[in-house]
Amino acid sequence: MGRTRAQRRKVVSLIAVAALAGGIGVAAWATHLLRRSELQTIDARFAIRGTQAPSPDVVFVKIDSPTFQALHRNFPFPRSWDAQVIDNLRKAGARTIALDIEFAHPTVESQDIALYEAVRRAHGKTVLAATEVGPHGENEILGGFNNQAAIGTRVAEDHLISDSDGGVRRMAISASGLRSFGVVAAELFTGRPVPASWFSGGSLPIDYAGPSGTFHSISFSRVMKGEFATAQVAGKLIVIGASAPQLQDLHPTPYDEVMPGPEIWANSAATLLEGAPLRNVSGVLDVLLIALLGLVVPVGSLRVRRWRSLLDAIVLAAVYSVATQVAFDHGWILAYVYPMLAVVLGTLGTLLVLYVGEAIERERTRDVFSRFVPADLVDDAIAHAGEDLRLGGVERDCTVLFSDLRGFTSFAETQPAGKVIEVVNHYLNEMTEAILDAGGTLIAYMGDGIMAAFGTPIEQRDHADRAVRAAREMIGPRLQRFNEWIAEQGFDHRFEMGVGLNSGPVMAGNVGSEQRVEYTAIGDTTNTASRLEGMTKGSGVMLFISETTRERMSDGGSELVRVGEAEIRGRVGKLALWTLPGAAKPPLPAAPPGALPASAEVVS
Repeated sequence: MGRTRAQRRKVVSLIAVAALAGGIGVAAWATHLLRRSELQTIDARFAIRGTQAPSPDVVFVKIDSPTFQALHRNFPFPRSWDAQVIDNLRKAGARTIALDIEFAHPTVESQDIALYEAVRRAHGKTVLAATEVGPHGENEILGGFNNQAAIGTRVAEDHLISDSDGGVRRMAISASGLRSFGVVAAELFTGRPVPASWFSGGSLPIDYAGPSGTFHSISFSRVMKGEFATAQVAGKLIVIGASAPQLQDLHPTPYDEVMPGPEIWANSAATLLEGAPLRNVSGVLDVLLIALLGLVVPVGSLRVRRWRSLLDAIVLAAVYSVATQVAFDHGWILAYVYPMLAVVLGTLGTLLVLYVGEAIERERTRDVFSRFVPADLVDDAIAHAGEDLRLGGVERDCTVLFSDLRGFTSFAETQPAGKVIEVVNHYLNEMTEAILDAGGTLIAYMGDGIMAAFGTPIEQRDHADRAVRAAREMIGPRLQRFNEWIAEQGFDHRFEMGVGLNSGPVMAGNVGSEQRVEYTAIGDTTNTASRLEGMTKGSGVMLFISETTRERMSDGGSELVRVGEAEIRGRVGKLALWTLPGAAKPPLPAAPPGALPASAEVVS
């Protein structure tokens, strides 16, 4: 069975939702619209991952509050003290000594010479930080390029990269013609250049081991006084710098606490020493993920209901959240906020399409069902309706009613078409009201004929009683009212009816094409009811009720009058027939028990 127009509209609408959700998500990603929120999710991933074991190759020598207390001196310190620290670390076997301390401007000459000589003695082992750098790397650290080359030191750019929220999550490979501090420290330690391919767009995520204090550290004063074990620094990369709060070199990081700038550089260098284990995935993959997640819920909702779409969205969001964390734990940073934006937009759009579509279809269904189902049963009928306005075919035990207006054809031949339609409509209105008032379902009009069923689409245990009640009303007050109306119209004509009732199992459901849908009930029960109605013609009885209907009446049909038995075409054996008192026109003559009166002996 092909898709209905409503289904096609649903498909087109959901595809449009998918395209819109993915498109908006990609556009937001490309313009960094939700950059701060995305950064916060990265922080959350660090927190979930927890503190990792710091690199054993990196040690932080910190100028902390205990250092000030031990040395009884505020910062800056005499450069001879820095020289002493360099000498002590060199003698202890430190492989690389990276000083995150500014040495651009001269101080006391003897102090400057002491530092200069200490750096010279540590030839090829020191990195000095520069904050005042010209466009091509020009700087005045220890007198400039020539002096730096003479004593074998490397100068590095010392500016940290701050994201839009002020947090430091990335390191640059270079700036102003100089490699960044962490890059130079790692290169000097390994003796190899850091690959530029690690840096996407000139930056690389810092794989923080944990919050401030994670790395092994030693107070500056202890190193200066030689109060440390050689094993603590031998063969290590030593980062020296300020950690005391009063020196104000503190920066937000993915963890809740701020971190000293030199410790951030220690994390940066450790990231490079470990081969850049944390990287952003390619932009192409992010775009594909955004588009895919925007697509999943709308496309997945083509054959499900609203609640299932919402459940799918929740499951999808949960699965992707876990996936981004697993990817992060394995060294890859996937975009999170933008794919989730696509999921949310796709879900909201899907729910809107399904809600509006269902509302339209429900109203359409109500219009369809209200034509043949009693008003108080319409909501129940809609509740049982499936997609495409089709009440799924079900087997029901019900009572089927067929009726026909006798002599109407000959009457219609003498009347203009407009008057014929008026008469038919008046008649059908009277009879339909009788059927619906009894809780029946109007199946079809067949000219002046009517087919109705009781007990479907909503089950009714008293369907036989309802059908008999409707038949009584139809051949009694309703027919009389109709004939009175005919007389008022100036016609010298009196109509009679034929009604057949039969009970049993039927297959009931909506049938038709996508342009037209009708509810029907088919099966032997229906066929027999139709034939019973036909058998009333010329029998003198306007109503035949089958034995199966009588058996299903709540009182066993105590008021019914037995007519006799008759053979029904298509059935094996005879069927006992019953009627209502007063249903005969003229009254039935007396007949021996079990026999049909002469006027009712109709075998079809």
